[in-house]
Amino acid sequence: MTESTTSTWWELLPDGIRAEVDGYVLQDARLQAVRIVWQTCRGRGLGLHDAEGVVHDRYLHHGDRIARTPLSPLDLESLAARASGCAGRVVAVEAVWDGDTVHGWFVILLAITSEPAGEHHLATIYRETAVRNPGEARARGLLHPEAAAAGSAGRALAEHLAVPFHFGSPDTPDDGAPRWRP
Repeated sequence: MTESTTSTWWELLPDGIRAEVDGYVLQDARLQAVRIVWQTCRGRGLGLHDAEGVVHDRYLHHGDRIARTPLSPLDLESLAARASGCAGRVVAVEAVWDGDTVHGWFVILLAITSEPAGEHHLATIYRETAVRNPGEARARGLLHPEAAAAGSAGRALAEHLAVPFHFGSPDTPDDGAPRWRP
């Protein structure tokens, strides 16, 4: 889709729909914005990929005014503070792959606890998080810098807490990789 085509689709939207889409874009709610554009124009031949292009152009238009979702901190002090707030005793730190249509693949860092048994979210590590984290500058050239950042932060936290670190698939995104077992 060319820029003029995305502009044409944008101009076909009623003012109220355009305001709604821009509202979602300014809140960094990409999926909701795409859904609105697609639902409004699909009867006129707009495909889902084209709707994504229209919304992408709105992201470019609004630039720094978008209230981006904050990135998770990866420094040891922040992760240790989050781990200390978990119910139960932390018995392991684990990194697991997940993904969605907005971010693609990303890694979730978890504290695994006993008494009560559970998993506690510590950080979500997107590619953007990994390349912005000064401690992970070396990860910029890697295929999956989010995995390198998760491995580095997870190992440091596990060492600090004197517990094992587990990452079932550090080199390849796999949301079905084996999980940590005591």
